[in-house]
Amino acid sequence: MVSAAKLRRAQEAMFGARPYSRKMLEVLNSMASRATPEAHPLLEERAGTRSLLLVITSDKGLCGGFNANITRAAGRFMAENSDRELKLYLVGRKGRDYFKRRSATVKAEAIGVFQALRYSAAQKIGQELITAFTSGEVDRVYLVYNEFKSVIQQRIVVDPLLPIQRTAFDPRDPGLDYLYEPAPSGIFASVLPKYVEVRVWQALLESAAAEHGARMAAMDAATNNASDTIDRLTLYMNKVRQAAITKEIIEVVSGAGS
Repeated sequence: MVSAAKLRRAQEAMFGARPYSRKMLEVLNSMASRATPEAHPLLEERAGTRSLLLVITSDKGLCGGFNANITRAAGRFMAENSDRELKLYLVGRKGRDYFKRRSATVKAEAIGVFQALRYSAAQKIGQELITAFTSGEVDRVYLVYNEFKSVIQQRIVVDPLLPIQRTAFDPRDPGLDYLYEPAPSGIFASVLPKYVEVRVWQALLESAAAEHGARMAAMDAATNNASDTIDRLTLYMNKVRQAAITKEIIEVVSGAGS
C-alpha cells in the first residue's frame, strides 16, 4: 500500500522527465554528429581500457528480484570485460553491500538517495562522473539500471554514458543543421555536462518507479502465497483434528462394547 502511494508520484516525475530527456538526446546527437571529437572533452574517444560502471540499486529490500537482476547484470558485464580495469560507482545500499562482499573496486557510493530524490543528487553524481572522465582517470563510463516498463515489468539497461555517443553524420543529408551563437565550444561546454546530469536523473527516476512497482508485485505475491499457505495448513489442521476425534470416539465405543 505504501509503494502504491509512492508509485504514482514516482511515475508522474518519470513520465514528465522522459520527453525532455529524449528530445535532449536527439538534439545533442545531431549536434555531436556534426562536431569533431576534439570539440569537447566529453566527446573524446579513447583507446584505453579503464572503465567506470554506475550501478543503481535500491536502499531497501522486499522488492523481489529487482536488486538481484541489477547486480547479476553488472557482474555479467564485469565478467565479459575482465580484460578492462573496472571501477564501480554504486548508488543504493543493496548494490553497495553486494559488491562489498565480493571485494570489487569501488570508486564511490551514494546511499540514501531515494529517500528524498532530488535533481541535486543527479547533478552531484553526474559531475563526479564527468570529473573522472575528463581527468583521465577512466576512459569510459557505463550506466546500469532498471527501466520502468510497467508495475510488473522492468527492463535491465546497460548503456554507455561517456564519451557521449555520436551518431554517424552523412554530409549529403539535407536534414536539420545549426547556426551556432555563441561559438560551438561555448555551447558544448554548457550543454554536454547538462546532458550527463539529465541522463543520470532519468535513470534515477526510472529506477525509483521500477522499485515501487517491483515491491508492489513482490508483496502482492507474498500475500497470496501466505493466504494459500494458511488455507492449506488450516485444512491439514482440520483433518488432523477430525482424525483425533474419530480415534477417540472409536476408543470410547470399543471400551463400552467390552
